[in-house]
Amino acid sequence: MSVESEKLSVFPAFFRVDGAKVAVFGNGDEAFAKARLISNTSARIIAFTSDPEPAYAAFLKRKAIEVDGSDFSADLLAGMTMVFAATGDGATDRMIVNAARAAKIPANAVDQPDYCDFYTPALVNRAPIAVAIGTEGVGPVLAQMIRAGIDRELPRSLGKLGRLANSYRHAVDRLVPRGVARRLFWRSFFQGDVADAVESGDISAARRQATRLLKGAASASREGRVFLVGAGPGAEDLLTLRAHRLMMEADVIVFDALVPQAVVDMGRRDAERISVGKRKGCHSKSQSEINDLLVELGQAGKRVVRLKSGDPLVFGRAGEEMAALRNAGVAYEIVPGITSALAAAADFELPLTLRGVSSSLVFTTGHDLNGDILPDWARLALSGATVAVYMGRSVAASVAERLMAGGLAEDTTVAVVENAGRGDKRMLHGTLRELPGLERRDELTGPVMVIIGDAVAGANFANSEPLGATLVAAQNLMKV
Repeated sequence: MSVESEKLSVFPAFFRVDGAKVAVFGNGDEAFAKARLISNTSARIIAFTSDPEPAYAAFLKRKAIEVDGSDFSADLLAGMTMVFAATGDGATDRMIVNAARAAKIPANAVDQPDYCDFYTPALVNRAPIAVAIGTEGVGPVLAQMIRAGIDRELPRSLGKLGRLANSYRHAVDRLVPRGVARRLFWRSFFQGDVADAVESGDISAARRQATRLLKGAASASREGRVFLVGAGPGAEDLLTLRAHRLMMEADVIVFDALVPQAVVDMGRRDAERISVGKRKGCHSKSQSEINDLLVELGQAGKRVVRLKSGDPLVFGRAGEEMAALRNAGVAYEIVPGITSALAAAADFELPLTLRGVSSSLVFTTGHDLNGDILPDWARLALSGATVAVYMGRSVAASVAERLMAGGLAEDTTVAVVENAGRGDKRMLHGTLRELPGLERRDELTGPVMVIIGDAVAGANFANSEPLGATLVAAQNLMKV
């Protein structure tokens, strides 16, 4: 799906209608539905109806809504803020909309999208809190289904909680610093003891709790904190709940090039975003510069999410960043993420450890294959360990050659995943003997994970391409 096709053709917004005149034309169910929806607001409804159906007439009387039985003329639109054409007759509704547009009044004609300057939402009302669901007119029934689900989830006391919050807003603006301190205050207000007291109906207790919370927030010192957060392999739904919560609370999000923009966009909308762009052969900032940036932001009292691909403690150079923060006296926390090896194994339904076959697991980049002596991880591979090689495309040849030279069977199964855990992943499988050709696969531009070992033979290769066959095809293409 293209980016353009994911864009809305309408802009959702809430308009001020307190005391504003809103016209509803029609006698039947359509007009009744529009009037009932608008009656959730403090707008002044004018019902233009000469012979309302009984249920509609009873509603108008009960709500004391002004009724005008005049035949339509453009003069009736004077002073209106919005117009709803719901007469049940398409031609009449189009005439009303055209007259409203001529007067530059936004209008809506029931079941005629081309004659709608706006669409009415399915509404969940917890005044002053409202949730509006729109489908751009293509799925009203779906909107109602969503509305019903949200309505069940939101407590009936939410409106009271919102009104209580509004009564504290001026004091909070005066006493609690902007930024993270204020956001944390409101988060505690809406999720803690205050909300519990409101839900139980004890408003006096809620006010006491709110005042206690305000005093604590006003006296608290502003301390910066850096969160080293694992973004997982790149799929938005593999981000942990804790990581997402912290991203929604962050003042600043510092992210690597391997973190997809879709994941970065899950952070707080007005948080500052800083790309530090580290990936093979393309570093927009050195590690030292990144360390200094985190220290600077922390010392400035910022709440910083340092977003790293996978898990921050697995080949993420988090040790250097933690050391810099410790030395500068900046508080920090680690939030683990799903590392790429685990995502790749899940893609292949691959048991990384398998009873009677492999009882150990090695994570490596394979960049330490220098000299005559095999590194410890390579010796473990020879003894049956499963080996997950990060950044595997660039070292595939040296890893395979050294392992085979050391005695690992050349027909040992290997699994290869580009963009592990993501919708655009590519999966290949083969043997250790075929692995060196991976380095020539220039079309693999995403991060590549290679898993080697006897346990790999237990994977599901139904959605994977044979590594040898694709290499032959690539070689033939190059000859052409």
